[in-house]
Amino acid sequence: MPLRDWPVVRQILQGDLHGLGSTAQSPRTDNLTARTAEADETVRSVCPYCAVGCGQLVSVHGGRITNIEGDPDSPISRGRLCPKGAATFQLVTGDHRQHQVLYRRPKGTSWEPIPLNQAMDMVAARVKRTRDEHWQDTDENGKPLNRTMAIAHLGGATLDNEENYLIKKLFTALGAIQIENQARI
Repeated sequence: MPLRDWPVVRQILQGDLHGLGSTAQSPRTDNLTARTAEADETVRSVCPYCAVGCGQLVSVHGGRITNIEGDPDSPISRGRLCPKGAATFQLVTGDHRQHQVLYRRPKGTSWEPIPLNQAMDMVAARVKRTRDEHWQDTDENGKPLNRTMAIAHLGGATLDNEENYLIKKLFTALGAIQIENQARI
């Protein structure tokens, strides 16, 4: 690129010292388009991170999500999203996401993929065994407890109110009393 085409040189030569005019443009910026420009449809949704319920606009092209942004028509958030909500696009499209269950055996040093059904059976067996081994029917005075102190639950912020409600019901039915959620703003 010739020296005269450098942005700083263009700014000086054209008197645009703040870089607010055409000197801030390049062939690359001239060809940029919004990710929403080619969307087949835009679907209204709700941010999954907490109980506030901020509105989101999800742009879809070819059956794939291309953009997620705040919904300006939402009476709750009026188009604004917190940092977690603004990162929702990476949550659903990031190439760092795992698409299989990974398991590391006791004293193992590496992860191995296992089928989802096998993982679910392993978790269920361990929860039942722990509950059965640590169940407390009564306290030392004979008062009913019907609980286990060996199981606790810390919910995640990507669950909505309904999912957290069902998880609370599940763990209460299992006898757990240490149930909390980290979905706070």
